[in-house]
Amino acid sequence: MDAAFAHQQSQRALRQRNFLAIGCLGLGIACLALVTMAVRREREVILQPVVPRTMSISSSGVSRDYLEAVTRDTAQLALNRSPETLQYWMDSILKISAPEARGGLKSKLIGIIEEQQGSQVTQFVTIDWIRVDPASLTSEVGGVLHTIVASRDVRRENRVFRFAWKYEGLSLKLRGFGVLSRKDQIDE
Repeated sequence: MDAAFAHQQSQRALRQRNFLAIGCLGLGIACLALVTMAVRREREVILQPVVPRTMSISSSGVSRDYLEAVTRDTAQLALNRSPETLQYWMDSILKISAPEARGGLKSKLIGIIEEQQGSQVTQFVTIDWIRVDPASLTSEVGGVLHTIVASRDVRRENRVFRFAWKYEGLSLKLRGFGVLSRKDQIDE
């Protein structure tokens, strides 16, 4: 009788194991199908109407209009600064920068802060044009950089600034920016 009971118990355990294996196989196939669908599906986010045109970004890349709008806003943020807003200026630029670029950017921004802290020097830019290249994720901004000391406009220079971007997932991050020399502008 013990042998029959043991055989019955082992058959029941085998049936349970087989049902569990079939269930695990089914869940594994379902997970694989969901992951495949998530990877293949193009994601898209509709942006709020704070820009003159309806825009969206997708996982397939950055549109020209979106890159231009982000460049315009970033140029206004990065190129307009006064001694009273330096900490906010630096924090804001670092928030939109790519993680791997933050260290280098922060050290350059700290140098600017140390140089400008306590002075009466304010800078702002008036943008004349913006060129964007979504394929290389770069953009250029041309305009007049004004330097104000106290309340006098002491310098006005035509400058071209280049911004380099990184696009990952649905996130556009700043890799770096700087002024182009006259030689760089002529070579292009």
